[in-house]
Amino acid sequence: MEIKILGVCSSPVKRGNTEVFLEEALKAAREIEGVGIELVTLRGMDIHDCVHCNWCLTKQEEGRYCAQRDDMDLLYPKIYNADGLLLATPVYFSRMTGYLAAMIDRLRVFMFGNYYRGKLKDKVGGGLAVGWMRHSGVETTLLSLVSTFLYCGMIPAGVHGAAFGAAGVSSLEGTGKFIPDDKHLVLKDEYGLKSARIIAQRMVELIRIIKLGKEAQFRV
Repeated sequence: MEIKILGVCSSPVKRGNTEVFLEEALKAAREIEGVGIELVTLRGMDIHDCVHCNWCLTKQEEGRYCAQRDDMDLLYPKIYNADGLLLATPVYFSRMTGYLAAMIDRLRVFMFGNYYRGKLKDKVGGGLAVGWMRHSGVETTLLSLVSTFLYCGMIPAGVHGAAFGAAGVSSLEGTGKFIPDDKHLVLKDEYGLKSARIIAQRMVELIRIIKLGKEAQFRV
């Protein structure tokens, strides 16, 4: 069984803590037989806000998702063809970045579009958030991602210890202390890294269950 997981990094920092945190999660998924992964970063991409023009409600056709022509044209088919969507964001004011919020708003084409409506249904979603300190809004950020998955008809991945998604901290033990020469302190957060890996593995498990269930349903 072939499984495709798309990881999306929404940090503006090139090879920063959020990106390496996402990489660690994707590595855990890739180690499972039959799983293919891809990582894309929103940094530097031209993604406009949704303007609610409602073009997608009546004018979609195969390969054309939205009236706006920007870098979402590159992302839409990747999202459409993925079995699982793993979204990673740093925590900004207890929420996701504007980069990711803009991308999520543009997923409206999969909710209301005349051609692509419902195409995210039963895909599996996973959330990763990296905060500077403990209690800095990581869970509220993850909950906003869970809400996105639910609105799109997706299945959120969660496990005991990482119920809403995986959380990492980018200062030493989440205390705000840092080492100037170490740009990837999230890699010293062993518990956070464990949560990222198990969320990715749980995504694969759920995708397999869903695919096998659908195959069995069609045989009845």
